[in-house]
Amino acid sequence: MGIGSSRRFYESEVAPMIRRKFPEYEGRIAVGICGEGSDCFGYDDFISRDHDFGTGVCLWLTDDDMRSIGSELNAEYEYLVDQHPGNKLTERLRARRGCMTISGFYSKILGTELSASATSLSDDEWNRIDHACLATAVNGTVFRDDLGVFTSFRRLLLDYYPDNIWRIRLANELHKYAASLQVNYARCMCRGDWVAARLCHMQGLEAAMQLYFLLKRQYPPYYKWTFRRLEEIDRESVDSSKVYGGFSTLIKKLADEPGDKSAWEGIKYSPNYINLSDPMIVLAERIAGCLVDMMNKNGLTDRTNPYLETYVDEILKTR
Repeated sequence: MGIGSSRRFYESEVAPMIRRKFPEYEGRIAVGICGEGSDCFGYDDFISRDHDFGTGVCLWLTDDDMRSIGSELNAEYEYLVDQHPGNKLTERLRARRGCMTISGFYSKILGTELSASATSLSDDEWNRIDHACLATAVNGTVFRDDLGVFTSFRRLLLDYYPDNIWRIRLANELHKYAASLQVNYARCMCRGDWVAARLCHMQGLEAAMQLYFLLKRQYPPYYKWTFRRLEEIDRESVDSSKVYGGFSTLIKKLADEPGDKSAWEGIKYSPNYINLSDPMIVLAERIAGCLVDMMNKNGLTDRTNPYLETYVDEILKTR
């Protein structure tokens, strides 16, 4: 089902209903499918259809129009949904579809009170918003928006972070990657603290993917779809004859890598020693090298040092 079935539902049933029942508002109601749910990302499959599944659309109204026709419009919409074959919508999914205000939609998704008509965000608001929430706010498709209010705020988000916010987020993830995989993993392995080392591995893996999205100027989706989207972007960035780009291949290898405990036997920790006998360290350095290359292409540095912590001050100083 997903986006395609939602568009067909809108064109065959919802649009005619609006034209017939609310003709004076036809050009004022924004309609589409986006927000929470795998179907809005185009990732819906048979596994994800075991919950919150069914065909529907979002009807976005201004605050004034919601007060005028919101209840009546939603009742007409829900009637169509209930007549649609195969629909088994939970209350949770019903709340994600149907009538809602434009400001209410963005405020709920982004987790902060917003006025969509303002078409701006302060630095404080940008800083408070989670990456994945931004991906959720701009996914899917808008079928119609004659007023342009919904689309204007969507465009603000799609234009990506202001430069100073982007640099702060880059610096945070560079520090996280360096601390977890380029420093603390080795310290933990030297101590024989395998559980802590595994946590370093996972934090570094997450930071590497976050950095990739930041350097590609795209928002990563909810964590269970992050690698899937990374693969898609990486595939688009290489020659069509290749199955995957190099970065996603390295990330996959890093996720699979258990680390080699034997490589640390008798090793005393030194901040100047890189233990290339452990494949985890080799992968961490290769991924860091790829990220440095991406930073060079973004004009953030002209250096090649793979230790990512060394770039934090450089990036922040040029804000």
